[in-house]
Amino acid sequence: MKSDALHNGLPTSQEDWEKLIAAAPGEDRVPTPGEEAAWNKAVVVPEGGLSALRSALETQRARGQRGPQRGPTKVSLTVRYSPEVVAFFKATGSGWQTRMDEALREYVAEHRTG
Repeated sequence: MKSDALHNGLPTSQEDWEKLIAAAPGEDRVPTPGEEAAWNKAVVVPEGGLSALRSALETQRARGQRGPQRGPTKVSLTVRYSPEVVAFFKATGSGWQTRMDEALREYVAEHRTG
């Protein structure tokens, strides 16, 4: 398949898709290590098909980009903490803000009246 038949890395015609599928590994050909590595980055489309695959690729978010939240679960605000508190939680590694939130939730649960 010629590289000019690709648009955004995808074939542009049904004929080009068929050539790509015919050249794919299967019962007759074992995948190369490079192909297996590429599969780790594959887009899986449940109940796929060409149109579902194209739609999934068009709507795919960039790596690290957050999608819409199901509902507002937290409140964003600016707070000042003592350096010792921040240092303690940061020293616990990745996810320190979540652990700080959990510690505050525990405090609230223990000190809630009524």
